Amino acid sequence: MSDAPVTVITGAAGGIGLALVRHLYGLGHRIVLVDLEQADLEKAAMSAELDPARTLLVAADVSREEEVKRYVAATLERFGKIDGFANNAGIEGAPALIEEQSVEVLDRVYAVNVRGVFLGLKHVLQVMRQQGSGAIVNLSSLAGVMGAPTHGAYVMSKHAVIGLTRTAAAEAAGVGVRVNAVLPGAINTEMMRRIERDSGNAAATEAANRAATPLGRYAEPEEIASVIAFLLSPQASYVTGSLYTADGGMSPF
Repeated sequence: MSDAPVTVITGAAGGIGLALVRHLYGLGHRIVLVDLEQADLEKAAMSAELDPARTLLVAADVSREEEVKRYVAATLERFGKIDGFANNAGIEGAPALIEEQSVEVLDRVYAVNVRGVFLGLKHVLQVMRQQGSGAIVNLSSLAGVMGAPTHGAYVMSKHAVIGLTRTAAAEAAGVGVRVNAVLPGAINTEMMRRIERDSGNAAATEAANRAATPLGRYAEPEEIASVIAFLLSPQASYVTGSLYTADGGMSPF
C-alpha cells in the first residue's frame, strides 16, 4: 500500500468531489479530502466507508494561502508525496445581472474559484516539480467557454481557470507534470439544485437545461468523476493542457 497513488481532492465533501473520492478509493488510491468544514468531511468519509489508514481529512479554506500550505504539508507529512491533485472546490455565487451584482459576491466567487485554484496549483506544483511527476485536473465548467445570464461572476471565474490550466500545463510539461481541465455541463448536484431554485422557476430551468443537452439529461457526479480519474491516471500520459467537456453534447464547440 505504500506505493499506492496519493491524490488530493479539494471540495471533497460533496457532489463531484465525493464521487471522485469514492472512485479513486475503489482503485486503491490513498486520498486526502479537503473541504471547508471538518464535520462535512467526517460525514463524507463515513458515507463512503473510508479506511482511516488510507485517508486524511483536512478542513481548509482554499482561498487562504496559509491553509493551502497546510493541506499540502499535512499530505506530505502523512503520505510523503502527491501523485494526483483534483483542484475541484468551487462556488456559484448569488445570481444577478451584471449591473446589479455586488462586488462582494464577485470577490467571494473569485476568491474560491480563481485564487483557490491558483494557490492549489502554486503549492502542489512545487511538490510535483521536485518529484518530477504528477497529474493535476482543474475543474472549470461549460461556463468557462460560454456565457450564462445572471452568472457573470461564475462565468468569469471559470474562464480564468482555463487560462490557469493552459499556463500551468506549459510551465510544468518539462518536469513531467500534466495539467488538464474538465468542463462539466449540467450535473445532478446540490449546486445545480441551488441554481434551479435561484432562477425563480426550478422546474422550467431544469427543463430548459435538459432540452439544451443532446443526451437529454443531467450527468451524475460519478460520470464526471470518471473523466477526472482518467486524466489523473497513467492512461492519460500524453494528455496535458487539454479541456475535456463532459456536458452531454451541450457545448457548441
